[in-house]
Amino acid sequence: RTSGHSNSPHIQLCFLFAFKKLVRFTMAFSGLLNADNVTAALQSVSAADSFNYKNFFAKAGISGRSADQLKQIFAVLDQDKSGFIEEDELRLFLQNFCTGARALTDAETKAFMQAGDSDGDGRIGVEEFTALASH
Repeated sequence: RTSGHSNSPHIQLCFLFAFKKLVRFTMAFSGLLNADNVTAALQSVSAADSFNYKNFFAKAGISGRSADQLKQIFAVLDQDKSGFIEEDELRLFLQNFCTGARALTDAETKAFMQAGDSDGDGRIGVEEFTALASH
């Protein structure tokens, strides 16, 4: 008998064995995101080609945050601190929340970039991210 939601062993291992990343998550997203919401969001996109940024943002609690909070979230997602989220960072988007999370597929990455890159420069700036997460 199974429950109505997935308890993916991959996701469970992610949170059991990625203690260092969890500490980073807790510190980086402290006061911004709820770990239970993020876990549920990650579980909902554990299958390849299941990622939809609107659904993930809603489940993780990213949607509806203030502009200042979204800038703080963006700063964590901008791994190389360039001021932009480039395609390679976007592909590894889920791993910002858990080191064991899967990479986005090429199709998911392209769709996410297309949705967020409003000026067509091939990267998502903080203003673009804020607009994306606010809709």
